[in-house]
Amino acid sequence: MDKSEQMEVYARRIMELARDTLTIKFRFFDAALARLKLTPKPGLLGFAVDAANIYYDPGYLLHLYVDEENIAVRAMLHMLLHNVFLHRELGERTNADYWNKACDIAVENIILEMNLPAASVSRDGEEREWIAKIHKWEAKISAQRLYKDFLVNGMSRAAAEDFERLFMVDVHDAWQTPKAGEEIIISEEEWKKISKRIQTDIKTFSKDKVGSDSLEANLDESNRKKYDYARILSQFMTSGEEMSVSDNEFDYIYYTYGLNLYRNMPLIEPVEYKEVKKIRDFAIVIDTSASCRKELVGSFLAQTRQILKSRDTFFSEANIHIIQCDAGVRSDTVVTNDAEFDAFIKNGKLTGFGATDFRPAFEYVREKKEKGEFENFKGLIYFTDGYGIYPGKAPGFDAIFAFLGEDENRPPVPPWAIKVVIEEES
Repeated sequence: MDKSEQMEVYARRIMELARDTLTIKFRFFDAALARLKLTPKPGLLGFAVDAANIYYDPGYLLHLYVDEENIAVRAMLHMLLHNVFLHRELGERTNADYWNKACDIAVENIILEMNLPAASVSRDGEEREWIAKIHKWEAKISAQRLYKDFLVNGMSRAAAEDFERLFMVDVHDAWQTPKAGEEIIISEEEWKKISKRIQTDIKTFSKDKVGSDSLEANLDESNRKKYDYARILSQFMTSGEEMSVSDNEFDYIYYTYGLNLYRNMPLIEPVEYKEVKKIRDFAIVIDTSASCRKELVGSFLAQTRQILKSRDTFFSEANIHIIQCDAGVRSDTVVTNDAEFDAFIKNGKLTGFGATDFRPAFEYVREKKEKGEFENFKGLIYFTDGYGIYPGKAPGFDAIFAFLGEDENRPPVPPWAIKVVIEEES
């Protein structure tokens, strides 16, 4: 056995021991650890993880092991948490560097909270100092929260260097989506199931055994139900005719042939109308109670407008009522095209700021509908924090309650309503 083979044997034993240590200490990680294959990768000069493998460089590992005998446990736990929190799935962000740093800080914070002697390393003290600083402006540390903070506030060069030196354990190149033809051994759906199982198992352990409140909080955030607001908004689309060339019925060959043959006399006329599915009549209700801040309302309207604009979902003439309501209806602005919608977002003023009661807006829309002010009414979207009085019965039309961000203390929506949680744009 030559020297390189001996190094691989020693390194593998160290990695296997690390896996056994974590399995014994945290039984809820057993399924996740069992699915990850220990794969040596000479020349990597570090560690990496994908959906099926924990990669390690034998020579690099042994070099670190001389001074940090717990480095294998620490690196394995760090990489395992990336998969458990589905960080690879969420990795396609506008700023990959911010996302990578946010993920590393989030998992290192949890490892420090676990206070596992077998995973302690010499830089822990410096990491704790930085975590204490971060807690001053972010009470709950998660990759998603940190990423948004970095996008808003930026990051100094000194902070970026410290974050990379202290919190970076693995390289994230392997997070990229597998190329066409590559075998996917463990799918993202399987990792979601593993993550949810860990989330369930942890709730049966005492906090003393788990050792980290942030672990459970991060799992809750990672496994939170995702809502496709764009898809749900499409429920308000309706069929109608709009003046436009119908590609299915118009043949340009005969049309241009006639122009060439008879000079400005086409053989056929273009079909000027075609049936399309777009938004014509619906209502957007804005909760203007004291608990709904102006910037949250602006974010919701901007996202709604962007979906409509990107999908070309307006008829040339629409009938959309933007209603402001706290304990009563305060205003009703009708927009008929995308330009008017843009103008409302830019110049519209919010009124109200009292208590919250959802019933007046529903009654107001019902009356408008009965008076024939909606030609083909599809429903109502109510943007609110959810703390208000819901109607006692179904209104007779579709109703979406849209919330910006999740809140575990929010009262449940009625069974006849559709709930959607809109993530703040990142």
